[in-house]
Amino acid sequence: MKLTNRQYSCLLLAATTLVLIINLGSGYGFWPLEESALLVSRWIVSGLFLIYAFRRKSLTSWILVSMLIGVEFGHDFPSIAIQLNIFSKIFLRMVKTIIAPLLFGTLVVGIAGHSDLRQVGRMGWKSIVYFEVVSTLALFIGLIAINLSKAGMGVVVPAALSQQLVEDVKPQTISDIILHIFPENLAKAVYEGQVLQIVIFSILFGMAVALLKEKHKTRMVHFAESLSEVMFKFTNLVMYFAPIAVFAAIAYSVGHMGLGILSNLLKLLATFYVALAAFLLLVLFPILLLLKFPVKNFFLAILEPATIAFATTSSESALPRAMEAMEKFGVPRKIVAFVIPTGYSFNLDGTTLYLSLATIFVAQVAGIPLTIERQLLIVFTLMLTSKGVAGVPRACLVVLIGTAASFGLPSWPIFIILGIDELMDMARSAVNVTGNCLATAVIARWEGEFDDEASRNFKPEKINE
Repeated sequence: MKLTNRQYSCLLLAATTLVLIINLGSGYGFWPLEESALLVSRWIVSGLFLIYAFRRKSLTSWILVSMLIGVEFGHDFPSIAIQLNIFSKIFLRMVKTIIAPLLFGTLVVGIAGHSDLRQVGRMGWKSIVYFEVVSTLALFIGLIAINLSKAGMGVVVPAALSQQLVEDVKPQTISDIILHIFPENLAKAVYEGQVLQIVIFSILFGMAVALLKEKHKTRMVHFAESLSEVMFKFTNLVMYFAPIAVFAAIAYSVGHMGLGILSNLLKLLATFYVALAAFLLLVLFPILLLLKFPVKNFFLAILEPATIAFATTSSESALPRAMEAMEKFGVPRKIVAFVIPTGYSFNLDGTTLYLSLATIFVAQVAGIPLTIERQLLIVFTLMLTSKGVAGVPRACLVVLIGTAASFGLPSWPIFIILGIDELMDMARSAVNVTGNCLATAVIARWEGEFDDEASRNFKPEKINE
């Protein structure tokens, strides 16, 4: 008899619960069993999880299952697990190849594609100012949250690993920091992975394209747009290797440091979700109240697109539904069509919060103290480098890796984060969509074109009409 997905999920839950009880009971001495028997029981459940991943046929399922099996493999076979780091390094190298072209393409399109401020008028600069203020608040909330929770502190790093991967960072003067922002050679910046320098070049290039005659400007914008789409697809291809990289990363971490590292990951995950909740309550909710939007109807409007983003871990997948929902909510189509696509490059609230939190977590795990001044410099850098990566699942790992490299932080703690990045990406994608939807209503209100009657009469079923 072939089991349905729901029946198989119930079977998997029951088997997992039974094996947990058996192993915990044996560990506490209630029913002493041979270690070999316990090992077999755990791997039977691991096999059931593999079958579950095959049945689901989704990258999300594979990544989550790979994380669980990686923990088990690292615990049971540490001598083999510590040799698996090569797979994580392959994944890291592939991700690094995406950094320069992805940032270049998205920023040029974001600037040159929406550069005619004479046409968009006040809507243009108001959107940009709003995006930057809200995104900066998200960055600081992430920074405060990780400094309060210290989720990365207490990880016992083996001396050999620490000496091998953590390099001494020479103190920089203000002049060095300022000079380091500007590229002296684009090829050198790309080769060294200097994300901020690539961003500065891309911004200036986008401004130059905006000043071209329409004939040449259109060609360059189309080229940059095509380049962005290619790199999005490239990222998707690289992400198919993510389950193997997650398995190797978690197995390597547990094999090297033991199961204790998992407590730090759970602490990081809890810190991130609490920080996102704080952002919603302390930033977005007051904006709703201040501008007198119907709070309940707004959340009903964004429920479907936010759920889509959460389930698919991609803000881009929710774009059509988000635009349709906000138009039904009372935002004119011309404002929705301008603000939401622009927000996908300049208003990534969930992503920016995650990046500030994750970067400090990397430093904490590696045992590298960061002064307040250096943390603020990281925030300033992320204000620029976090733009344009909302559309692809886990694409902000590209920015995280580049930012860590720019500040002399090691890359191996990022492999640890990769194990739970799927769970974090769900929440940050949903918050990205929520923030962009609210931005359309805010700009419409400031422009005096928001339809209060439509918002008060909004019903979620209207989206599907």
